[in-house]
Parts: sequence; structure tokens; C-alpha cells
Amino acid sequence: MAGRLAILACAGHLPVAIARANPDAMVITLEGIPSALEEGSERHRLEEIGALFAAMKAAGVERMVFAGALARPALDPSRFDAEMTALAPRLMQALSKGDDGLLRTVIDVFEEQGFSVVGAHQVLPGLVAEAGLAVGPAPDAAAEADIARAAEILRGISPLDIGQGCVVAGGQCLGIETVQGTDALLGFVAATDPKYRRNFKGVYVKAAKEGQDLRIDMPTIGPRTVQAVAEAGLAGVVIDAGRVMILDRDATLEAVRDAGLFLVARDV
Repeated sequence: MAGRLAILACAGHLPVAIARANPDAMVITLEGIPSALEEGSERHRLEEIGALFAAMKAAGVERMVFAGALARPALDPSRFDAEMTALAPRLMQALSKGDDGLLRTVIDVFEEQGFSVVGAHQVLPGLVAEAGLAVGPAPDAAAEADIARAAEILRGISPLDIGQGCVVAGGQCLGIETVQGTDALLGFVAATDPKYRRNFKGVYVKAAKEGQDLRIDMPTIGPRTVQAVAEAGLAGVVIDAGRVMILDRDATLEAVRDAGLFLVARDV
């Protein structure tokens, strides 16, 4: 892909990995949003988005990637520049549409400024889990039944733009991912009374939502996810092939093996 890349670097390992693979990229961090790349980055405020647009154009940026966990920052309307003042009603309306609706609007805003928004998987090859990836013991019949049930639940809630993960044990849904994220879901499962598992370990299934724009919010797993799955006492993880990223792949797969879990990538 031609054109200079800008990395809007939020929390986590992903922006660091992308920056290492793209040393000529412009690295942007935002006030109020933690990032491991704050040192040496261009720091901007969302309230002054016009200055951000101008800096990117002056740096010759043609493409941009959103990387890492992007929390919704608290905005100070008294600091809005002209561009943000004009965009605010549109962004407020998008907030009512859920995460996917908001992120689609954010993509539109940047692309209207002439920047092509690309996905992390497009600038860092090898991130996406390929179909057929299988680590650890094969899921047994009970696990396969739970996988099918979790996939059914995720397809059912997909149009509601709620979350990307589900835990099922013995056919019983122990939890779905919501705005609190994967760690909260798996922590809740770990604290759930074992009687609800019906003597089954259970599985964690992660999949993109139907129609989700994967350029800005592709589901991810990493070593921390594997640790949380193990602490929750689950048998393993199934991820949507081609639509879920594995961060720090070598460490993640090693963690799966060390914990005695399974990790399978397939169509969900």
C-alpha cells in the first residue's frame, strides 16, 4: 500500500507491534487515552481535531490505522475547535448507535479528510488467525456442543451490537461480552458458582459481529486472554477464522499449551 501511514496509538501491545513494523509511520497519541507509545509521539486533543487533521496532512499522511484499546475519553466542549464543533452533533448521534455505529462514523470523518483508514491486519501481516489453526487437545463432544451453542448465541446478539465473546458450559450460557470487555466477562465466569456448569468445563468463543467494520474494531486475543480463560477453568477457546487477531502470537500459543487448553480457529 502506498502513502505514509499514521498510527493512532491507544492502549495495549498492538500499536507497539505496528510501529516496529512501520518505522516511518507518524505516531499519534491522544490526551486522556493511555498509550505505550506516548514518548516520541505527536500528542493531540480530540477537542482540537482540526489541528490533528492539519498535522497529518502536513506530515504527508495518506493512510491511518487505529490500534489498541480505544476508550471513550471525556471531552471538554469549552475546548472544541471549529472542526469539532461542526462534528459534535454527528458524533453525539452516532453514540446512540453502539460501538460499531460510532466507529463507522469515526472512519467516515477521517476518510472525508482524505485519509484512507486501514485495518491493523492490513499493515501487520500474520495477525489474523487462519482457518485450521489448532493448538492443544482437540475439543471433545461436550466442548463441541458448547461451541455450537456459543456460536448460536453470538449470531443471535450480533445485530444488537453488544459484544464479541460468549462462554457456555454444558449448554448453559455463563456470560456474554458487553462494554466492560473480555477480562470482565471471564472474571465474572471465574467467580460464578460451579453448579451452573453442570460438571462441564465450558468454552470461550470469540467472533466478529455481523457486518462489523474490521478495520477499526477487529476482535483480538492474546496471552492475557489465555490466562483469564485458564483462571476461569474453561477447556479452551474458539475464534472466528480470518476475523480475529492473535496478538503476540508465539506467546499466546505457548500460553495455550502451558495451560493445557485448546485454541481452534474456524468459521463461527
